[in-house]
Amino acid sequence: MRLQGKVSIITGAGRGIGHATVKKFLAEGAIVVACDIDSSLLDAVNVEFKSGGRNGVAYLVDVTDAAAVAKMIESVITQYGQIDVLVNNAGIVRDARMINMSEELFDDVINVNLKGTFNCAKAVFPHMMERQTGVVLNASSIVGIYGNFGQTNYAASKFGVIGMAKTWAREFGRFGIRSNAVCPGMINTEILKDIPETVLSNIISNIPMGRLGGASEIANTYAFLASDEASYINGAVIEVDGGATL
Repeated sequence: MRLQGKVSIITGAGRGIGHATVKKFLAEGAIVVACDIDSSLLDAVNVEFKSGGRNGVAYLVDVTDAAAVAKMIESVITQYGQIDVLVNNAGIVRDARMINMSEELFDDVINVNLKGTFNCAKAVFPHMMERQTGVVLNASSIVGIYGNFGQTNYAASKFGVIGMAKTWAREFGRFGIRSNAVCPGMINTEILKDIPETVLSNIISNIPMGRLGGASEIANTYAFLASDEASYINGAVIEVDGGATL
């Protein structure tokens, strides 16, 4: 098991890619700290912990609240004594064409996707520096590289977390800490539920592999990057999109 004993914090852990990542990390032997803002979703995560006696704990936390994030991190340190991996997965979409995008829509996405990522990493880095080891993984998107119609706020936030990962790779690499960004393409999660079937079919037809990605395929990428097998991968931006951007 490639993540045996690694204390791994996963935000946005209640559904979709986050929940798949919780399951994958548990299967790889990690001690999982699952964070989400929705208590009902965390109930399902707790089921994962109880099955097979797996090691983990769920925290109800809003990543936009820096004080709440810091409190959660300190609680994890008290309980486990270390933090090995942070997966900054929490994110939202609030789509609108630029001409129709309100300040509220813009701020909501930036606060969760960008500021939330900052808050979690800010609280984790001192502990990783003390131990001279750690991995931080930021959830970006192919939209963060190439842009997308109606997603000014989302594209800005996902481009921003790539910049953060690259900057952290430079700042913290000398402390044995690796930072990378993962850019999923069209993944079959709840986030696609409001897309009309005709539009979705057209999107799929332009993906060379001819299908949507699975949440587990992103979770597998996170698990590899979090493991010692990826020990010299730092500051990378990895697209997992079935070739959609070719």
